[in-house]
Amino acid sequence: MAGFHTHIAVSTAVGVGYAMWGGAQYDLPLSTCLLAGGLCSVAGIMPDLDSDSGIPARETISLAAALVPMLLFQRFQAHGMSVEHMVLAGAPIYLVIRFGLGSILKSVSVHRGMFHSIPAAIIAGLIGYLICDEGVSLVRYYKAFAVTLGYMTHLMLDEIWSLDFGAGVPRVKKSFGTALKLFGDDPGATLTTYCLLGLLTLFASNDKGTQSTPLPFAKRTPVRAPVVSRPPTAVRPTSRRVPYDANQPIQQFPDEVRRDAAQFDDSPRGVSRWDEEQRDANRPIAVPRSGSPRTRTAQQPELPDDDWQPPKAARRTRLDDDWR
Repeated sequence: MAGFHTHIAVSTAVGVGYAMWGGAQYDLPLSTCLLAGGLCSVAGIMPDLDSDSGIPARETISLAAALVPMLLFQRFQAHGMSVEHMVLAGAPIYLVIRFGLGSILKSVSVHRGMFHSIPAAIIAGLIGYLICDEGVSLVRYYKAFAVTLGYMTHLMLDEIWSLDFGAGVPRVKKSFGTALKLFGDDPGATLTTYCLLGLLTLFASNDKGTQSTPLPFAKRTPVRAPVVSRPPTAVRPTSRRVPYDANQPIQQFPDEVRRDAAQFDDSPRGVSRWDEEQRDANRPIAVPRSGSPRTRTAQQPELPDDDWQPPKAARRTRLDDDWR
């Protein structure tokens, strides 16, 4: 059986390779890759929680007691908890894992029991999935698989160390097949393991909360800003061109009067009614009478029309002469 230092060294090396793969393949943030590599390293000593010696179990429980409250901070933040509430919730979690979990595991587990099994590796990954993030994302799957990978690294090392290559020919030891197994010798422990596996699978499948972090892909197509439809700007209609009249005086239009298309009639001249009234009111009108002509305005009473016309000038020709 491989020792504690061998397990932690190999799982750390696998975690470094896993972090590099995540950064190269998916271009994940450096912090995410480092955290996943650390989870893989710590998970490499988790199967020894049932160890008879105190070093692996003590170190594993101490690391778990320190990491679990910190990994739960993002879930606490997604539920609207303040920093003070996070600290108050993380302190009892640390105490329970640090001083209560070790005593419980020591009383109910045996070395090379169901802790050294494939269902236990899946359970470790599900626990990591439920602890790490809120919502469904690639980062969450990436961290959960790191825990399972580190756990499986420990099991594979135990199986490799169960082969003796001292005589040049591999010899199988009695411990061969006790790590990578699906069922244990104790039916009660096996049933409990599979019940826990089903319960955690149910929790993980229903844990699809609101995603509190952006999409995990660092390489993603840039999203264009949505085009906001703006109401059309009110354009002042252009007025029609009014024919210039030399006799019409220059008029100042008041501000409240708008010379737009709505105030013009459909007459061919294109002159508004307002223009006609003002022009008729101010235009001087010549009224010929006896004596010198005088002027009057449109406001004065009109004189009766007597069909008077000015005499036409007679054109004299040669035919009018008497000698012709």
